Amino acid sequence: MSGLLLGAVLGFFAMALGVPLLLGLCRMLGLYAVVEERTCRVYVFLGQVVAVLDEPGLHLLWTRLGWKALLVNWVGRCHVIDLRLDQQYLRSQAVNSEEGAPMGIGIWYEMSISDPLKYLFENADPRGSLAANVSNATVRCLSNMKLARMLESRHGMSRTVRAEVSPMSHAYGYQLGSVYIRKVHFRDEGMIRQIEEKVVNRLRQVTSAIRQDGANQVSILTSSADRQAAIAFAKAAALRPQIVGAALQRIAQDPEVAAAMFEILEVQRLQEGNARVTLVPENQKSDLLVQLLASSQTAPR
Repeated sequence: MSGLLLGAVLGFFAMALGVPLLLGLCRMLGLYAVVEERTCRVYVFLGQVVAVLDEPGLHLLWTRLGWKALLVNWVGRCHVIDLRLDQQYLRSQAVNSEEGAPMGIGIWYEMSISDPLKYLFENADPRGSLAANVSNATVRCLSNMKLARMLESRHGMSRTVRAEVSPMSHAYGYQLGSVYIRKVHFRDEGMIRQIEEKVVNRLRQVTSAIRQDGANQVSILTSSADRQAAIAFAKAAALRPQIVGAALQRIAQDPEVAAAMFEILEVQRLQEGNARVTLVPENQKSDLLVQLLASSQTAPR
């Protein structure tokens, strides 16, 4: 039982160490190669390209290279190229508008390697050459544009640059993807300060105009309300004598009611006033002495 367990342990370690070593030795001898997704392998033997593997999976090099597969990893060279989509952003490319304003344009673009052979052997720095072409096309195509169009039509400018650069990108083994103008800005600090001052002054003028218009509207509403209130009060004041006169006319139709009302009003006026009242009996009103006493009491001091 112990021997079986020992054999199992030794076999496990032998497989764990031996299989990777055996596979590595097979790759060194060029028996097979594994191409990963979105990668490409270019084999160069004695200065010549002998195989290009761009399909992902397991490839047997003996069927493609023959006896060269045994020496290609020792004498030749294998270039592993990444075919995935890449992107780059070029900041503040200097252009001038039609009005002479110094502008800066930031351009973003995507690219992927479409021809590995041209990418490896046609140019020493294909990525740098593509960036230089994009920069030159941006300056050449977008210079002398009207400032308003340059600030507004980014989509049209992006299509113009892409149409200019896309044919040239194939010469470096690249396929150009999306191109987009991400930023258009002023490069002169003095001009930026002047534009900021103009914008601030314009905002102040607009704010002041809005406030003045609001005050004018409030004044118009207030004067209109005052005028309507004055008209209503004037109408009420004009109707008051008519209403009072009609009421008195109805009261005067009954003499007893009219006498009682005027007597009540007289008493009310006397109560509201500061005058002193002396009451004299009815049978003594003709007495001279009583009249003199009453007049002396009511005379002002």
